[in-house]
Amino acid sequence: MKEIVETSPAPAAEETDAKLAALETELEAALARTEQQRDAHLRLAAELDNLRRRTQREIEGERRAALERCVLEFLPVKDGLDLGLAAADSAGMRATQRLFASALERLGVEELDPVGQPFDPDLHEAVAVQPAPDQPDGTVLTVVQRGYRIAGRLMRPARVVVSSRPGADHAPIEPPQQGPLFE
Repeated sequence: MKEIVETSPAPAAEETDAKLAALETELEAALARTEQQRDAHLRLAAELDNLRRRTQREIEGERRAALERCVLEFLPVKDGLDLGLAAADSAGMRATQRLFASALERLGVEELDPVGQPFDPDLHEAVAVQPAPDQPDGTVLTVVQRGYRIAGRLMRPARVVVSSRPGADHAPIEPPQQGPLFE
């Protein structure tokens, strides 16, 4: 008779279970590392995006500041042209004034011309008060020096003469003793 040798399935099953458990542990560790790397990647991508936005804002701010400095240097020249044109009306000065105004406009400079508008202390600087029976109290009668804005930001307030009711008691306004008109 033949002898049947039985091999025990238990040791093979235990060995397979041990290998399977080891593989599952390795898989979990690999998944954890992958998740950590994914998280680190997302954080770096967000940080890079924030850096790009912040740099863009800083560049725009520096560009705006440089433009404002440049415009502030040219405003006295424009004032001089305006005064010269008022004193000696010549075609050459009018053409130069139009060219200069056009250049400022292309740079985004907005001229404030508040004649007939209510006085706004955020945009205007009152240099005098004048009785005007035909105008409501606080209306801008005359612009002594034009004001300017760039992109909604005030570069220089308009210096103006403001109306008052005849007989109204207003505190006297001292004219400024500085600026391009007084130098």
